[in-house]
Amino acid sequence: MKILNVNSSLSFKTGGGTAERTFQMSRFLAREGIDCTVLTIDSGLDQDRIEALKPASLIAFPLLWQRFHVPRIRWKTVKNLVNEADIVHLMGHWGVLNAVVYWAVRRARKPYVVCPAGALPLFGRSKLLKKLYNLIVGKAILRDAAGWIAVTEAECVQFESYGVPSSRITVIPNGVCQEDFQPADTEQFRREKKLPDAPLILFMGRLSPIKGPDLLLQAFASVREQIPAYHLAFAGPDEGMRAGLEEAARQAGIEDRVHFLGFVGGNDKAAAYRAASLLAVPSRQEAMSIVVLEAGICGTPAMLTDQCGFSEITEIDRGLETPATVQGIAEGLLHLLLTPDLLESAASSLRNLVLQKYTWRRIVRRYLNLYQTLLQTSISK
Repeated sequence: MKILNVNSSLSFKTGGGTAERTFQMSRFLAREGIDCTVLTIDSGLDQDRIEALKPASLIAFPLLWQRFHVPRIRWKTVKNLVNEADIVHLMGHWGVLNAVVYWAVRRARKPYVVCPAGALPLFGRSKLLKKLYNLIVGKAILRDAAGWIAVTEAECVQFESYGVPSSRITVIPNGVCQEDFQPADTEQFRREKKLPDAPLILFMGRLSPIKGPDLLLQAFASVREQIPAYHLAFAGPDEGMRAGLEEAARQAGIEDRVHFLGFVGGNDKAAAYRAASLLAVPSRQEAMSIVVLEAGICGTPAMLTDQCGFSEITEIDRGLETPATVQGIAEGLLHLLLTPDLLESAASSLRNLVLQKYTWRRIVRRYLNLYQTLLQTSISK
C-alpha cells in the first residue's frame, strides 16, 4: 500500500497540532511497513525533523508566499506522486497545496481522504478569502472525498455544514509518541530559561488569540493572591500577542511572576512539561488538544477549556475542564492548585488514560483499517 500524506506544514513550530498529527501518523504508518510519502512546504523544516520522520519519505516544495503558505508548485512532481499512490490523505483544509493535489487526484481518479482537524469553521483571520476558497475548491474537496476523518465526535457537526453526514465520518483522535518525551533534567531547564525554583503553571502553544493566552493571563492575575507561590510560563512561538501580554502583566503588577520562554521543542519540551505543576490550555477553539496528551505522557496534570475537544478528561475530575472564559479558568486554577492531592491523582489518571488509548502505536491501526476498507471499495467499483 502506498500512501501520500499532504499538509502545508510539517513544522511543529509553525504548523501546530495539525503538522504534528501528520508527522506522527506518517512515520508510524511507515513503521508498519506502509510506503508513506509526505508532501509539504519547506517552511520551518530542519534536518532533525526530517530525520525523525523516517522511515517515511518527504517531498518539500519551496515557499513562495509566507502569509498564505503558497508554494512553488511542481506540477509534474504532484502528478507523479498522486499517480503512484494508492490513497491520498489531505490534512487541514485551507491551502493552495491541498487544492493543487485535489485537482491532480481528480484527474487520476484516485481515492482520497480528508482530515481537516478542526479547520473547517470560518474562524480567525482572512474570513473573506476562506469563503472564496470554499466557493472555488474547498467545498468540492469535502464533497468528492472517498473518506472523511474527524478528530473527535464533536467535529462531525462541522462536516455536516459542508454536506457530509455524520454517519459517513470516521473518528480517529490525536495521539502522542511516548519515545519523544523521555525523562529530562528539569533543574537545568529552569537554569537555562531563567525560571525560579517555584511551582509553575505552563502554557504550551502559539501565542495566538485562538489559543487563549490572554484568557489565562487575566485569570492568573485575578487569583494571584490566593496562589502566591505560583508562577506562569508561556512556552510557544509569538504570533503577535507577546508584547500585549507582557504589557498586561506589567499593568497587573505580576511581571516578575510571568515568564515568556519562546518556542520550546525536543528535550526542552519534555523538561517544560515535567517542570510544571499544571498545564493550562485556555483555547477558544481547538479540534483536540495534543498538548494535553503530551503533558499526560510526562505525568503532568492538565486543565483545559470545553473548546479543546477532550471532554473525556472530566471522567478524572470535572474541574479539569472549564468554560473558555477568564472567570471559568480562574475558578479552575483555584480548584486544582489549592487541592494538592487532586493534582497528584489527576496526573496519574491522565497518564494512564493516555497510555491506554492515545499512543500512536494504537491509533495508527485505525488509519490502516480505514485505508484497507477504502481500497476494497474502490476495487469493487
